[in-house]
Amino acid sequence: MKRHPFPLKSLTASVLLCVAAGAEAQINVYTDQAAFLAAVGGYGVDTYDDLAIQLYASPFARNAGAYSYTASAPSGLYGAGSGGDGWLTPNIDNETITFSNFTPGIVGFGGYFFASDIDGAFVPNGTLLFTAMDGTTLNYTLSGATTTSFLGFVSSSPLTSVTLAAGGAYWPTANDVTLAMPIPEPETYAMMLMGLGVVGWMRRRRS
Repeated sequence: MKRHPFPLKSLTASVLLCVAAGAEAQINVYTDQAAFLAAVGGYGVDTYDDLAIQLYASPFARNAGAYSYTASAPSGLYGAGSGGDGWLTPNIDNETITFSNFTPGIVGFGGYFFASDIDGAFVPNGTLLFTAMDGTTLNYTLSGATTTSFLGFVSSSPLTSVTLAAGGAYWPTANDVTLAMPIPEPETYAMMLMGLGVVGWMRRRRS
């Protein structure tokens, strides 16, 4: 009797669909760095301590540990800060910094965000406007920002961009930008291994 070939591709697709079932994008906001790091897996930090006080062309390719991204602003980006603690700002006040082109799979974006002046010095009580995108859009306002004001976004799906804008006549400023991967989910691995095991068993039967 002739055996009908088992639809291996269909089984594999079914397993992947089961893994993705019910997954709906959601972006959570964290104002505590420890809580943010507890909600993600592997992460890397871009301190900006290598920046000189000068203009940088946009887009500006950067790395946060093992993860890459670009920062961009309409008139370029500028290094700020002092005492060996570098910051990143747009070249012109009120311009927006856009962080994008993340390493595939990045779901977490965070850092310290505040306002600075034309000399690159901290401006107290600044208001910053954020837009995080992962296919959906989340707008968030950070008021009274200081150099220790941490803010992070963690999405249930990969982030596509985060924008940072000033809510006044000052420069939106970023420090210690952090990119993060998701925490591996045990049930996801279990389902994938189960599906691969069935596929392997069927291949052996066919051979």
